[in-house]
Amino acid sequence: MNGKKELISILLVDDEPHFRQGIRTLLNFYNTSSCIGLDIVGEAASVEQAVKLTAEQHPALILLDLELPPENGITALLRLGELPYNGKVLILSAHQQDDWVFRAMQAGAWGYVFKDQLATQLCEAITTVINNKVYLPPEVATAFFRLFHYYTGNSLTSSNGIHLTEREREVLNWLVQGASNEQIAGHLYITVATVKAHLTAIFEKLSVTSRTQAIVKALKLGLVCP
Repeated sequence: MNGKKELISILLVDDEPHFRQGIRTLLNFYNTSSCIGLDIVGEAASVEQAVKLTAEQHPALILLDLELPPENGITALLRLGELPYNGKVLILSAHQQDDWVFRAMQAGAWGYVFKDQLATQLCEAITTVINNKVYLPPEVATAFFRLFHYYTGNSLTSSNGIHLTEREREVLNWLVQGASNEQIAGHLYITVATVKAHLTAIFEKLSVTSRTQAIVKALKLGLVCP
């Protein structure tokens, strides 16, 4: 082969060492069989490690699992979105439920691949995302756009009259992600008492009396992305 391959820096984020080893093997195969060069610049097993390595290495592409106990890949996407980072994130997940696909894409992912389809789809997914296009295989695209139309349709008409402050929307967003008051306080650098005050205001504006009711109503109204 003539010429040098274009090297694409990649960060692997998955809490299972055996799975990361399998991805390394697959990427090495792509290196020897295609014109694209893939350079693994780091591996992470948690959200914190992923954020730290991204800030240090600035990989062009992050291959991200959605199961990163005690948090998850949605949290990782939101945290990465706070960084001065211009790379892209491709989700590799065993979760095939519609809402996981929708949440990941709305949180900033450029593509979504089911883990049981990696052997046939990963190379195409990487090539597509690197070329600034969204990658969704047919079975994933159908699920995503079904929910997209549902939520955007509701948000166009139902949220009128409900005015949340920017901070209240941030608190509500973390509430929908399943965060506790303490976790919300940590993410937003405010006190737990302030979180409780915001929640009280949110409950009043939404005319609800519990966290669960607030989450359901916020999603139905399109106030936040699921």
